[in-house]
Amino acid sequence: MSEAIKYGPAKLLPGDQLHITASADTEPFWEAAREQRLTACQCADCGHFRMPPTPVCPECSSFRKAWPTLPGTGTVFSFAICNRNPVTGEPYVYVPVVVDLDGAPGARLISNVTGCDADDVEIGMKVSVEWTPINEGWILPNFRKV
Repeated sequence: MSEAIKYGPAKLLPGDQLHITASADTEPFWEAAREQRLTACQCADCGHFRMPPTPVCPECSSFRKAWPTLPGTGTVFSFAICNRNPVTGEPYVYVPVVVDLDGAPGARLISNVTGCDADDVEIGMKVSVEWTPINEGWILPNFRKV
């Protein structure tokens, strides 16, 4: 029987290698992140949260949106352990996660986690947001184990 691989500390992807493209539907999210404020798209009519943001609410077909400030915490819904930098191909341990956002029922955000060994990440783990500067003056929300 083979021994399990030990990955070590989960790192964030280097900010200088990350770029975003904002659209009319996503720009309020990215502008809030610049202010280090976590938000999610919410229908201004029926209250349904949706991430990623879409032009029309899938529940009531409204075009009206709200962007409430969220607590900045959540729970890991899913994750993967990656051992290569996707840009350079060099060995680099990072953990992409899907986080259920507190204060926004049904909204999930894809991000990365740090503050623990990659081997310790688990579904149901509590996380809190931390902010990482990336290219063009944007700020990326990542998560840290609580």
